[in-house]
Amino acid sequence: MPAHVKERQFESDVVAWLTTEGGYTSGADTHYDRKLGLDTAELFAYIGATQAGRWNQLISRYGGDPAHAQQGFLSRLSSATDERGTIDVLRHGVTDKGLRITLCQFKPASGLNPTLADLYGKNRLTVTRQLHYSTDNANSLDLCLFVNGLPVATAELKNPLNGQDVTDAIVQYQSDRDPNELLFARRALVHFAVDPRLVYMTTSLAGKATEFLPFNRGSAPGKLSCGEGNLPNPGGYATAYLWEEIWAYHPWLGILGSFVESFHAGKGKPRTVIFPRFHQWDVVTRLVEATRATGPGHAYLVEHSAGSGKSNSIAWLAHRLSVLHDDSDNKVFDKVIVVTDRRVLDTQLRATVQQFESVRGTIVTVEGKSGTKSQELAEALMGCAHLVTVTLETFPFVITKLGEADLSGTNYAIIVDEAHSSQTGDAANALKQVLGAGRPTADLAGEELDSEAALAAVVAARGRQPNLNYYAFTATPKDRTVELFGTMNEDGVKGPFHLYTMRQAIEEKFILDVLENYTTYNLYFRLSAASEEAAAEEVDVHKAGPAIWRYISQ
Repeated sequence: MPAHVKERQFESDVVAWLTTEGGYTSGADTHYDRKLGLDTAELFAYIGATQAGRWNQLISRYGGDPAHAQQGFLSRLSSATDERGTIDVLRHGVTDKGLRITLCQFKPASGLNPTLADLYGKNRLTVTRQLHYSTDNANSLDLCLFVNGLPVATAELKNPLNGQDVTDAIVQYQSDRDPNELLFARRALVHFAVDPRLVYMTTSLAGKATEFLPFNRGSAPGKLSCGEGNLPNPGGYATAYLWEEIWAYHPWLGILGSFVESFHAGKGKPRTVIFPRFHQWDVVTRLVEATRATGPGHAYLVEHSAGSGKSNSIAWLAHRLSVLHDDSDNKVFDKVIVVTDRRVLDTQLRATVQQFESVRGTIVTVEGKSGTKSQELAEALMGCAHLVTVTLETFPFVITKLGEADLSGTNYAIIVDEAHSSQTGDAANALKQVLGAGRPTADLAGEELDSEAALAAVVAARGRQPNLNYYAFTATPKDRTVELFGTMNEDGVKGPFHLYTMRQAIEEKFILDVLENYTTYNLYFRLSAASEEAAAEEVDVHKAGPAIWRYISQ
C-alpha cells in the first residue's frame, strides 16, 4: 500500500467517526471562500435554519436583493471577525444594519428555555478534508473544523506506517504554513499536530519559532507514576480521545463556549488565544459533572503540579460553578468563593469571566482590611455578585459568616488556591485566633499557616457543612489534606480527585527537574578527596569546613 494511502486511512478513520458518531457532517472544500476565510454555504444554511425571519428583514434593509444582502453581510462578518476575533463573534454574533445575527448557540446553563435548547441542537459542525485555504498557492490542510461556517481549528495528521509522525506535522506547520495567511492569522483558534500515538497543539503560528504544547492524557492517568504520552488503546488509536472526547459535538461546543479565551495585545499585534491543555479541560469537566450529580456538601482535592496552569483551571472552574444547574434545573450554588492571595489569579479570574459575561459586578474582591472584614463580607455575600475572591487571612471569617442564620440556607462553592506564602506577624496572629476556635491556640504555635493548613484547620474545627463544597488545588498535598478532602480509591486508600503529576510536568517540559544535577554533600567531599583512605581520615574541622563549603559553592 503506498505511503500516502496509509496516511489517508488514518485521516479517513478520524473523519468517519466524527461524521457518524461525533455530530459532524462533511464540509466541501469548494464552499470555502479563501478571501473571506469562511464556509459560506454552511454559514447561510445555519442562518436560514435559525433566523429566517430576521434574515428576511436584513434582505429588506439591503433593498430586497438577497444576493446583495449576502455579499454585504459577508463583508460585515469578515471585518467583525478580523477586529474582534472568531470566538467573540461566535459568542456574541454580528450586528448588520441594526439587526443582530447570531453565529452560534452554546448549550444553555439550564433547560428552562426550550427555545435555546432547540437552537443549540441546530449548530452545524463540519469537518473538511484537504482544505485549500490560500489565494496564493495550492497548499491544503488535512483537516479543518468549522462551526456554522466559521473555521475554528486545523489539524495535520501523520501516520508512522509511512515513516512520518507528529514531529513531521509540527515541522509542516512551522515550515510550510505561512502564519500571515488569513486562516492562520485571524480565523482558526487552534492548530493540532496528530499521529496515532501523540497530540500537540498551538494557538499561534510564528514560522520556525512556533511552539507546540503537548495535548496528551499521560502514560498512566490518575497514578503517581504518570508521565508524558498516552496509554495504548486496545480498541483503536491511542489518540482517539482527541476526536471522541474533545472534537465531538457537545464537548467541542463546551470548550468553545466556556474555555477558549481571546485577547488583543494591541494595535497591529496578533490576538492571543488561550486554549486549555488536556488536563485542564479534564479536571474542570470532571469536577462540574461530579458536582452536578452530588450537589453541595462534598470536598474535592486536585493535585496538580507546578507548571499545570492552575490559575486558568481555577478561573474556568469558578465560572462554570457559578452558572451550574442540576438535572432539575435548580442553581447549585448561590455564590462561588475563591481563596487566593495571588493578584495574577484574581486578574485571570476577572479576565476569564469577562470573556463569557458582559454583566458588571460579577466579581467582588474582599481584601480584608483591618476593621472592615465583617462589613465587606456581608456586602459581598449578600450582594448580586456571582464570584467573591478573598485572601487567606479573611478565609476563616468567611466560614464564620456563612454559619450565620441569614446565610446558612444558601449554597456556596469554596475554591482554595495553594499558592500562598506562609502567614507571619500580625496576619498569622489574627489567623490563629480564628482557627483556634476549634482547638487550643497553643497547638498552632509554630505551625506554617499556608492555605492547606488554614483549610484543614477550619474544616476540622467546624466540620463538613451540607451547604458548602470545597475544591482544594495543591501541588504537594499534606497527609492531613488528603485525609480530609481526598476521594476513596478502589483499593480503599484516599487520594486526589484529579492528578497531574510532577513527572508529567517535567517530561512535558513545563517545569525543570531540580534533581537532575543533584549531588549530595557527602559525594562532593569524596570527589575532593585524593583516595578512600583520605576521605576517611579525621581532619581539623576549622580548616576542612571552609574548604568543603568552597568546593560545594563552586
